[in-house]
Amino acid sequence: MADNTKAAEERVLMKGNEVLAEAAMRAGCRFFFGYPITPQTELAAYMAKKLPLIGGTFLQAESEVAAINMVYGAGAAGGRVMTSSSSPGVSLKSEGASYMAGADVPGVIVNVMRGGPGLGGIQPSQSDYFQATRALGHGDYFMPVLAPSTVQEMADLIYEAFDLADTYRTPTMILADGMIGQMMEPVTLPPERDLSSLPAKPWATAGHKGERAHNVINSLYLSPEKLEDTNRERFERYEEIKATQQRQELMMCDDAEIVVVAFGAASRIARTAVRDARAKGIKAGLLRPITLWPYPVNAIDQVIENGAKKFLSVELNMGQMVEDVRLAVNGRASVDFYGRTGGVLPTPEEVLEQIVALAEDRPVAPSAGAKVVASVLPAPIDRKSTYERGE
Repeated sequence: MADNTKAAEERVLMKGNEVLAEAAMRAGCRFFFGYPITPQTELAAYMAKKLPLIGGTFLQAESEVAAINMVYGAGAAGGRVMTSSSSPGVSLKSEGASYMAGADVPGVIVNVMRGGPGLGGIQPSQSDYFQATRALGHGDYFMPVLAPSTVQEMADLIYEAFDLADTYRTPTMILADGMIGQMMEPVTLPPERDLSSLPAKPWATAGHKGERAHNVINSLYLSPEKLEDTNRERFERYEEIKATQQRQELMMCDDAEIVVVAFGAASRIARTAVRDARAKGIKAGLLRPITLWPYPVNAIDQVIENGAKKFLSVELNMGQMVEDVRLAVNGRASVDFYGRTGGVLPTPEEVLEQIVALAEDRPVAPSAGAKVVASVLPAPIDRKSTYERGE
């Protein structure tokens, strides 16, 4: 790896998955534990080849469950550690991720999503939004979730993910998808981090050398009061994250009346549709969340104050992030959804069609081919028992 100056100026053409690996090493990652699964396998293969050359440790575990527990161990010892997988594999890692959160152990988890449920397919999808943002695993916790939309952001955001993990002592996730993981784009690689500049971790189980008491890393609290106190302290950190780490990109939102909300690969398509809408004289804008947790609610407030009257959530699923948009809008504007699933990407023309429908006060189709059904009140429920009805 190059010196800081050369690395800072280095611009290369690389695949998204490989950029994640290279940038992680430059950020100080020296431990990687994983298990192959498409469409992220190139990340692990790159780590296997490169990480030992800089004194790091790569290990292909016997399973995803084993891999995440190795991440737990290396993180508890104070190392900068990462694992990567794709949707079914991340599900298997969920228990270990919860243990890490419960023990306040930092680490980076990469999910290059595939379609689902089940094995689904390896095409682009954003079907793991709920899993990532509603806590990966059991218990009362959250973790920062960063969503890149370009190969350049693969590099930038994983660099930042390690800093967030260390600063707040929490697992942190990069949530990408198969399209961005597999595509190649020019990228400026970040400089190599001076390992001596990384923050000290006095809590780590790295050997006490007789100079301090033993450190204990654990997520088990038999005292109800101790567990409650620990959870409350952790949620105070979550509140700090929400107050300081919301990130987003706003495009043409200063005077936008219709705001398209999209992240990752979907935002690339939405960007073109918004430009085309502007060419038609429609005041459209794009709000691209970069942090999916914490969700950029402040940006929603801002565009509403600027005059936004309608929101359209565009996703590669059947409707997940739209719930966070509705929560943030809180009834101050209308919120509609348009999505494609199974790996079929929407076209800019499809998204533009929905923007035009909103501009003309027509209903939006929730997905391609879906019928627009008028909203009707359900029939009253007959609450009498079968016996009372004489059946």
